[in-house]
Amino acid sequence: MRLPDAAHERLPWRIHDVAWDFGLEDVWQIPGTGSREDFGRVLAGFARADPSESPSAVSRGLFALRWKLGELFGWDDEDEGVGSRVPTLRDRLPADLRDGPSGPDFEALPFRPLYLTDDEFAGEIANETMHGVMHIGRVRNPDGTFRVQMAVLVKPNGLLGIAYMAAIRPFRHLFVYPAMMRTIGRRLASADPI
Repeated sequence: MRLPDAAHERLPWRIHDVAWDFGLEDVWQIPGTGSREDFGRVLAGFARADPSESPSAVSRGLFALRWKLGELFGWDDEDEGVGSRVPTLRDRLPADLRDGPSGPDFEALPFRPLYLTDDEFAGEIANETMHGVMHIGRVRNPDGTFRVQMAVLVKPNGLLGIAYMAAIRPFRHLFVYPAMMRTIGRRLASADPI
């Protein structure tokens, strides 16, 4: 379920001080609630996620199209990524986050982990169109259970980046994120490995 921006902005996440100059694109709640330990399972699920294996044919097709366009136009070339076109946000981390665990490595998606705490994970990605952050946070519910939400923060790269982010927004909202949230929610509810 898509959440209002305030669901991310009102919480004292550490990412606010790290990516202060990034715009908030999306906030999504992963369906269901769970225990404190489920946060690690959710993170592992994101790290293993492979868009080419999504149960949604539309989502699979959109990712395949995006990777093909990136290949054709050179959007994802190594010299457009983190550490090349843009410095890594790890350089902005305070010592406790920089020296702590960085979180899981991603198998199929080009995110680099930034930091991991008991309640937060952040990973970054950069290409010719933008520099982005995926933030996953654990939020305590009034009944003592926990829910997990994902926020996407972006710094577009010039007019190309602004146009690209505007063009993909409806596809993210209608197809990509809803399919992703449903899949993770089903796996959490069934207690299967995410």
